[in-house]
Amino acid sequence: MNHLARLRRLQRDLPENKLDLLLVTHLPNVRYVSGFTGSAAALLVGERGTTLFTDGRYIAQAKEEVKGAKVVIASKSPSIAAAEWLAAQRKKSGTLWLGIEAESLSVGLRDRLASGLRGKARLRSAPPLVERARMVKDADEIRRIRHAVTLGASLFRVACETIKPGVREVEVAAAMEYEARRQGAEGMSFGTILAAGARSAVVHGRASSARIPRRGFVVCDFGVILAGYCSDRTRTVHVGKPTREARQMYEAVLEAQQSAIAAVRPGVTAAEVDEAARSALRKRRLAEYFTHSTGHGLGLEIHEAPRLAAGQAQKLEPGMVITVEPGAYIPGRWGVRIEDVMVVTPSGCDVLAPEDKELVVI
Repeated sequence: MNHLARLRRLQRDLPENKLDLLLVTHLPNVRYVSGFTGSAAALLVGERGTTLFTDGRYIAQAKEEVKGAKVVIASKSPSIAAAEWLAAQRKKSGTLWLGIEAESLSVGLRDRLASGLRGKARLRSAPPLVERARMVKDADEIRRIRHAVTLGASLFRVACETIKPGVREVEVAAAMEYEARRQGAEGMSFGTILAAGARSAVVHGRASSARIPRRGFVVCDFGVILAGYCSDRTRTVHVGKPTREARQMYEAVLEAQQSAIAAVRPGVTAAEVDEAARSALRKRRLAEYFTHSTGHGLGLEIHEAPRLAAGQAQKLEPGMVITVEPGAYIPGRWGVRIEDVMVVTPSGCDVLAPEDKELVVI
């Protein structure tokens, strides 16, 4: 990872955004810019220099990981330490503008930052400079995500082997998560979603103690973290012989996903991809049961920009990594969702770890 190049780009962005410095406090952003993976850090970025603040737990780790920044070990909150350090360095008061990542700060912490600056600088909510850069992945990031998606995809086999009538949802999730760890995953991207029978209509139905019924859909939504990068995948299987209506439901969602994937290419807006999925479901009279966005970006976090939803004007660019995951959920009956991760390419998209998506009957 070329963290130094990322830092240089961020430094060049400061003047045009009317900022003298930027305080990066969202930990995935700190990692993206500096390489630091610790759980407590703040990165103070200026045109002439950058300083990372962390605590005594990370002396050796910061020395090993941080690129392009001086490291200061603090005995208090890294963010407050950064503000107080800046105030001590500055000899006079004035209109020095310090940008903050307002989305990741509480009101209380913002007040404490202002107090720590002692009038030596003024706070300004910065635009999402790092998040914008993170939208387009470089070759190293795409390689890591591809490996994470491949590992994550292999867990579906474990799910199919474990799903049986009477087995608890949490047992299936546990088998998948154990296999993920066994293969080297750092953890799961999110709490594994395993929702069977009527619970399959719960969009984010985390694995529960409910037992899998003798007949019905089972939605499996899962992902891993590997080398810091996330994967995300959803497959829906059916326990017992599906009815004709159930097959039609599954085929409608699969058609919606295929329509949305076909729409993915540079220059297309996120809203247009979303509409491709909704249009397919509208023809099947299922659009009212599709209650979430069609997809999202992912990388160091499971949910990143862009968001594939109505009204989203962001245009897709080569190097963006997104999910496409339409679904339909009829409360009290059943739900279906199908999801894949793909990279936007100059001519379309590359679906990572593709496989046949015909309905699996267990």
